[in-house]
Amino acid sequence: MFQISKPSANRVDITITGQIDADDMARALDDLIAKSEDVQDGQMLYTISGFALPTLGAIGVEMSRLPGLFGLLSKFSRCAVLSDQGWLLKAAEIEGAVLPGLSIKGFALEDVAAAEAWLQASALRAARDAPPCALLKRPPAPNLRPFPRS
Repeated sequence: MFQISKPSANRVDITITGQIDADDMARALDDLIAKSEDVQDGQMLYTISGFALPTLGAIGVEMSRLPGLFGLLSKFSRCAVLSDQGWLLKAAEIEGAVLPGLSIKGFALEDVAAAEAWLQASALRAARDAPPCALLKRPPAPNLRPFPRS
């Protein structure tokens, strides 16, 4: 199973369990691309349990959608990966080290609270670093010139 949900404007959650076939992959990737369309500085929670390698057909579908998937990289700044398999967590963190602008951190499957806290920390930092609301900005100073002397 490969499920995509969008719990908030800048958050996408992905859940993968078991083996994925070509039909599952096509549907889920199209859904992922559609749900990520308006995301900016987004967060992703990726949960992988009972992982089995995808079928060759599913890999082919993924390869055919690589251009759209690479376009997603700029939409997300953090991805927390939850899994019951340590090697997947290590692979995810290595991937995060080589992808510019995307931080990926692995968590054990039962560490949902820690993963959520890590994602939330990025949301709080983004809010802190955001420019102030336009209504709170000081209006520009008028262009004052002294009166000419006569």
